[in-house]
Amino acid sequence: MKDRDRRAIRKRKRRIRRRLTNKPRRGDGERPVIGGPLPRYELSSRTTATRAGGLGAIHALVRRIGLQQAIDRRLHLLKRHQPYHESDHVLALAYNVLAGGTTLQDLDLLREDEALMNMLGARRLPDPTTAGDFLRRFEPEDIGVLQALVNEVRVKVWNAQPRPFRQRAVIDVDGTIAGTTGEKKLGMEFCGYKKTWGYHPLLVSLANTREPLFLINRPGNVVSHKNAVPVLDAAIDLVAPVFKEVLLRGDTDFSLTVNFDRWTDQGVKFVFGYDAHPGLVKTANDLPSETWSPLRRQSKHEAKSSRAKRENVKERGVIVKGWKNQVLVSEDLAEFAHKPKRSSQTYRMIVLRKEIEERKGQAVLIANYRYFFYVTNDPTLTAKEVVTEANERCDQENLIAQLKSGINALRMPVHDLVSNWAYMVIASLAWTLKAWFGLMLPRSQDRRKVVAMEFRTFLNSIVLIPAQVARTGRRLAVRLLAYTSLIRLIFRSMQATATLT
Repeated sequence: MKDRDRRAIRKRKRRIRRRLTNKPRRGDGERPVIGGPLPRYELSSRTTATRAGGLGAIHALVRRIGLQQAIDRRLHLLKRHQPYHESDHVLALAYNVLAGGTTLQDLDLLREDEALMNMLGARRLPDPTTAGDFLRRFEPEDIGVLQALVNEVRVKVWNAQPRPFRQRAVIDVDGTIAGTTGEKKLGMEFCGYKKTWGYHPLLVSLANTREPLFLINRPGNVVSHKNAVPVLDAAIDLVAPVFKEVLLRGDTDFSLTVNFDRWTDQGVKFVFGYDAHPGLVKTANDLPSETWSPLRRQSKHEAKSSRAKRENVKERGVIVKGWKNQVLVSEDLAEFAHKPKRSSQTYRMIVLRKEIEERKGQAVLIANYRYFFYVTNDPTLTAKEVVTEANERCDQENLIAQLKSGINALRMPVHDLVSNWAYMVIASLAWTLKAWFGLMLPRSQDRRKVVAMEFRTFLNSIVLIPAQVARTGRRLAVRLLAYTSLIRLIFRSMQATATLT
């Protein structure tokens, strides 16, 4: 970052702080804070600007890590390029999401943004109809090629990380229902569990960076673990050359015991939920009392002030109204060896016993136990750490929520299963680019902040910054016209990615 840019950022920061200070001034309180003269609008005839000034830094990252070149080299869907190439379509759809677009029709906003096209070095961008036609050209093999080439570039980003990053890869797997109100979308089925029509995508992600490694679209009526094993094996092959250890995590639907021995022989660790069938519950009930130990959970958030803990208003209302209420009394852990029927080896079975009281008002009606089972082949984890790993897998639900409502990758905007699958893979690339943007930052605290950031926050803080785009000599200058507290990350990203060339 240039000294001039540093001074400009500090100056903007001081001006904002002065405006937001609580120090009273003469005349404060006599009139509302919001006021002043009414605006007068004028259209500039010479200067052009875009609302997505931060998108240029992401485009620079895409060019310098070789993603655009990889798409054109390996993905072949168009017989003739008049004028768009495959990379033009893929990047236009991904950038539409990164510019705040939620539908294919929002591509028209990019096509009318002259400054944005100048910043991307684009003569023109595809219209929504052309983009839809491009998505309908995909076959399942083409989507496999697209995910494979993105993952090849992903490995480059991982290899550029510090050594501690590459110690252990945690792979999460889960399915989700993507409902649709459409009636003519081919391949959709009725999901009885959710009572909705739609699709049932399978997501395999890297928990370390919350990157979606593989997305597989399926009809809405399939079971969660359908086609999961080949995808998990592909994810293992992807991360194994980079990371020293690999850990698989999933809920009870993915305890596919026929694969336990094979994964163990490969050196892959796993922590899966396990169905609490009557045989396991009986084994847990028969365990000696000294086998059980209390589970003490640590609070995720420490109190930042000395204020007293607030009353649980919802709990009080349930008690006053005399409704039935289930209250967790205690949690205990135990462990025993278990040999699944379809495995030749014995594995650790961790059982979590929860004592739950059913109350009505203040009276206790009945107390019973519920059992939760977790199977693992990792001898280094304590029983508590196994439960913690299983619980942390729930963070993938947050990633699924971001794919659904943050980037709208699961909106199913096209007409059949495969074309909608192509769209969700391309739209999820926007989330991946956010993760890569964070990973390539030079400071560790910035990397963690961006990787953990919600997509909408990322857009508002880093991407959607008004900017003027101008050519000065042989350079393309992007002058940021607004200030956010994270604007410095754009300059740091440009400086870091410049070394990739």
